[in-house]
Amino acid sequence: MKKAILITVLLLVASFNMQAQIFKLGIKAGLNYANQTGSEITINSSNYKTSAITSYHAGLIAEIKLIDSFAIQPELLYSTQGANYKNAIEEFDNELGYLSIPVLAKINLNKVISIELGPQTSFLLSEKNNFDVKDANSFEFAIVGGLGINITNHLFIQGRYCLGLTDASKDAEVKNSVVQVSAGIKF
Repeated sequence: MKKAILITVLLLVASFNMQAQIFKLGIKAGLNYANQTGSEITINSSNYKTSAITSYHAGLIAEIKLIDSFAIQPELLYSTQGANYKNAIEEFDNELGYLSIPVLAKINLNKVISIELGPQTSFLLSEKNNFDVKDANSFEFAIVGGLGINITNHLFIQGRYCLGLTDASKDAEVKNSVVQVSAGIKF
């Protein structure tokens, strides 16, 4: 009887250890260097030039290992994006808060470095600006690419670029463009 219990416990521990290697959860946070690009950004018949703003992102990640060198990494992030708008008369910041859901293919080049590529959908949660126009689209689709570096089995850093494919505004042909640098921990 003791042998049967011991074998059962060992199989459960081995099974749990295998599951932990296949599926990992984690958290991450970092900085965004965000801008909006487009042709002739016009608001209330005035042309503006944009410059980048520094903002942040934070959220949850999951890593689902399919084989040693390939995993799927879905994420659930709060990300602030936008730009600084300026013309000859006025200047203002437009900060957009999104719930972003990237689903990335993670290709492990070795135990330390990985390439991450995939689509991202974002849903607008908030818009802060210094003027009274609420013209941001509530949905955005983007493509994401970047590198990940595993510092340890649990700690990592990432750098990526998000290129918006849909317009961020109802009144102008502008798309979000974001460089992200983040750090996180996987459990």
